[in-house]
Amino acid sequence: MRVLVTGAAGFIGSTTAELLLDLGDEVVALDNLVRGRRDNVPARAVFVEGDVGDVDLVSSLGAFDACVHFAARIEPADSMREPETFFANNVAQSFSLLEALVRSGTPKFVFSSSCAVYGNQVEMPIDESRATSPHSPYGETKLMVEQGLRWMAQRGRIRSASLRYFNAAGSTLAHPERHDPEIHLIPLALDAVRGRREFLSVYGTDYPTRDGTCVRDYVHVSDLADAHVRAIHALDHHDSLTLNLGTGTGSSIFEVLDSVRRVTGREVPIRLEDRRPGDPAEAVASQLLSRERLGWTPRSSGLDEIVADAWSARQTL
Repeated sequence: MRVLVTGAAGFIGSTTAELLLDLGDEVVALDNLVRGRRDNVPARAVFVEGDVGDVDLVSSLGAFDACVHFAARIEPADSMREPETFFANNVAQSFSLLEALVRSGTPKFVFSSSCAVYGNQVEMPIDESRATSPHSPYGETKLMVEQGLRWMAQRGRIRSASLRYFNAAGSTLAHPERHDPEIHLIPLALDAVRGRREFLSVYGTDYPTRDGTCVRDYVHVSDLADAHVRAIHALDHHDSLTLNLGTGTGSSIFEVLDSVRRVTGREVPIRLEDRRPGDPAEAVASQLLSRERLGWTPRSSGLDEIVADAWSARQTL
């Protein structure tokens, strides 16, 4: 296959591009490098620097068998401060990209969505039939693209899979997690262990959970990459898919910190803070539909493996 991977200089995009190349596919990696890093892009990929919303640029790249679209702003807190930036970047540019892909005859589109579309849910695990109610402009942008993709699939414009990640984590040595700014719990905790930051802030210890801290479903980035490849092939048989990607098991913040202690042998310095607005108490995925539609189940053995892989990769930075 010839596959366009947008956001291929980012964490999940680069890992997925590497897997596609390992499987013998041709990868064109498109990234504007505003958030991504050039050295994340696999050397075997054809790299194009530019915006996904540049219709002329994308059209000039020719036809693809599929596009996997990762390029987006991902910081919910920033989206509360700058909603217009997120709608312009995540929504408008995505549909400009789709315009170019339809023009070139690309038949399949795999979209990096988010469990943020669900908002604050009470019953766990969350399945794909649950009502959507985003609590941030970031989540709303993901939902808007999903809705547009469903309309496009209904009208026969392009087949698409929207993959709702829960918490991407872990790392590979070739593609460590390194956002700027970093907003994810595990790399922040590892940086605190290494002395790269003074402490880890824990936002809220009074949630209605087993230890009072937020519970999240952490899924290894290599498993996410595998799901994207499977989704490309599943679109041979489906016009439209909307699927959760998670393990079905939730871990609290304190449980993650216990795992960090086991893996590193070091204590994590923490500071307790007030809750952040919009943080749900729990977010745990039902993986039944992704197993049925993709034949996908996470291969990672669990939280300690995720943390160990992140720790190994973090020490290379």
